[in-house]
Amino acid sequence: MQTASTNICEKMGLSQELSEFKCGALIGCHLCNKSIQEISLLLNIPQSTVSGIITKWKQLGTTPTQSQIEQGERMLKHTVLRSRLQSQ
Repeated sequence: MQTASTNICEKMGLSQELSEFKCGALIGCHLCNKSIQEISLLLNIPQSTVSGIITKWKQLGTTPTQSQIEQGERMLKHTVLRSRLQSQ
């Protein structure tokens, strides 16, 4: 069980990724007209991360988190496409 003082970022390899709940809370705060600085202080995440997630949400209509399965499938498609292009 996590307490308020624990880091709620999940370790994903060498990088850290926000949980879906945290991204949802961030977007919810944005929709309630909270500033980037207020969201950053409230959720204890850097302002640059808040800004980046809001920007991607506006562009893509979704938060940038993906499951590892989706990332693997995307990487596989990229590898297959690249090998097809190289063999031509």
